[in-house]
Parts: sequence; C-alpha cells; structure tokens
Amino acid sequence: MKFTINGEDVEVQADIRTSLLDLLRNILGFTGTKKGCDQGACGACTVLVDGERINSCLALAIQYQGRSITTIEGIASESGLHPLQQAFVECEGFQCGYCTPGQLCSAIGMMHEVDRNVPSAATKDLSAASVVLDEIELRERMSGNLCRCGAYNGIVEAISQTFAESESENERRVRA
Repeated sequence: MKFTINGEDVEVQADIRTSLLDLLRNILGFTGTKKGCDQGACGACTVLVDGERINSCLALAIQYQGRSITTIEGIASESGLHPLQQAFVECEGFQCGYCTPGQLCSAIGMMHEVDRNVPSAATKDLSAASVVLDEIELRERMSGNLCRCGAYNGIVEAISQTFAESESENERRVRA
C-alpha cells in the first residue's frame, strides 16, 4: 500500500484488514493518533485525509491508498506549532492531552467544511452564502470529539480565537 503521510511518500505491506488507525500507530509509529473507543464514537483517532476529517479506527487502510493523510505529527511546521496548537496551550484547551490530537485534526477539518459552506445539523440558514460559525455551530461540529477531562470551554475558545484571527483572510465570521 502507498500513501502520502504528513507530506512524505510511504509504502508499506500490511494485511488488507488493517484499520488506518492500526497502520498509523502500530506499523508506522505515528502514536500521536490515539485509540480511544475503537468504535468511532470518541474522535480520539481523527486524522485528515485530503483535508477531510475521518475516524481512522473505522477506516480500512487499503481504502486510502494514494491519498494524502495528515496526523497530528504533520500539523506543525518547521517554524513552530500550528496556530491552533498554540491556542490550545494558551486557552487551556487540553488537560490530560489524550483527546487533543483528534480535537486538533477535527477542528482543522471542520474549518475546511466551513470554507466549503457544508452545513451541519445546527446550521440555521441553509441558503446562506456562508456558514456563520457561532458557538452553537462550532460545538455541534465538534460534538464527535469527546474530552473526558471536560476542557470543552478551552477547546471552543482556542478554535474560535484561531479562526477569528484569520477572519479577513478566509472571509469567515466566528462568534463565540
């Protein structure tokens, strides 16, 4: 199987029944992606595939051959932390840190959805030119990622702060 993981081309031999999560963690050593429930309910295993968030515990690795996969290890750049990672630190958006990799990947994927004007269950105006990412919308979109420590307020603040700072660049309004 061939993949691009965090910008690097990777070729690996694995059983075709191997989940993407197990391939990443157990075979390739990307242990930042966590195994929580192994049922797609907690979001700890969230990674980005071609910019879209998925629960890697529910995905067979073979399904994603030839695709670009980003794990938490690929979020930061050589110049430092991703702005969202920095905001998680500043806003106390994590406590134990177990859910943090999935939260970060999910939030980045969520913003790609908002950029594409993909509605959620909380979107009020489906015909609007853009999604207004207020607190209700943000919490709905992040509801698939659980934090057992209860750091939700810091997580919401970090996401709001990060993407509000890029408001003019992305023509997006964040109201939290």
